[in-house]
Amino acid sequence: MALPIYASPLERVWYYTFRVICALIFLFLIAPIIIVIPLSFNAEPYFTFTQKMLSLDPSGYSLRWYDLLLTHPNVPTDVPRDSSWWGTVWREAAWVNAAKNSVIIGFFATIIATSLGTLAALGLSRPEMPYRRAIMAILISPMIVPVIIVTLGLFFFYSAIEVNKWGVPYLGVILAHATLGIPFVIITVTATLSGFDHSLTRAGASLGASPGRVFFKVIMPLITPGMVSGALFAFVTSFDEVVVVLFVGAPDEQTIPRQMWNGIREAISPAILSVATLLVIVSIGLLATVEMLRRRSERLRGVTPA
Repeated sequence: MALPIYASPLERVWYYTFRVICALIFLFLIAPIIIVIPLSFNAEPYFTFTQKMLSLDPSGYSLRWYDLLLTHPNVPTDVPRDSSWWGTVWREAAWVNAAKNSVIIGFFATIIATSLGTLAALGLSRPEMPYRRAIMAILISPMIVPVIIVTLGLFFFYSAIEVNKWGVPYLGVILAHATLGIPFVIITVTATLSGFDHSLTRAGASLGASPGRVFFKVIMPLITPGMVSGALFAFVTSFDEVVVVLFVGAPDEQTIPRQMWNGIREAISPAILSVATLLVIVSIGLLATVEMLRRRSERLRGVTPA
């Protein structure tokens, strides 16, 4: 909002002071990203800016750390990068396998979290639902309770039922990530349902539609933005989680966060910076998608964005 012409001197001082404070907070939040991204192009194996980088010398910048993500002891580096070479990378490269595991686990965890979270939100949105506040508090508790406590509980529970002997790959990690993602789906879908007109469902039922048809034809199109937003948050939560994988993941279920953890603990390599940069780009894309869905939801509910 622009400063009105009738503002007093004190109001003018606060107007500019407030914006300076906001700018400093914003700079504090994005400073790590500002540092990580250019360092990922460092030609030297250092985690600091070299003299060539500071002087903007092109020889000080390189894509070597991004190229290192495609390497593995079984991947030759002195052969043409044809289809067979890329096939070897797809099968053998550690970072590529970690990315595949993260996508697989995140996808199925998101499906489970979105399905269960949407069903829970639909029930909690009904005014006749008994003990709604208590149930809501229990369902979103994985978001509030420290992850290490939730993970320890899952670890002992999985040990008791021996989930690793069921023969289903990634099962324990997927269910654990779905547990962490369900609260995000419940919150976003519940927020979408807060402006939902339940007379539409009654009208559909009075016209002879079954409950399933009412849901898919009336309710679901209106709450889809909230469902997708919750699904994106659940996917990001799964994609970014490392504690759960450390406790309940099998040795061959390395995800990108766990691979980064191993890289920091065993042999620090600037390749971690290149992975971090790629994750930042993915996160920005997902946040942009969430913002577009939020604006679409506001338009569907007749709310004009400020």
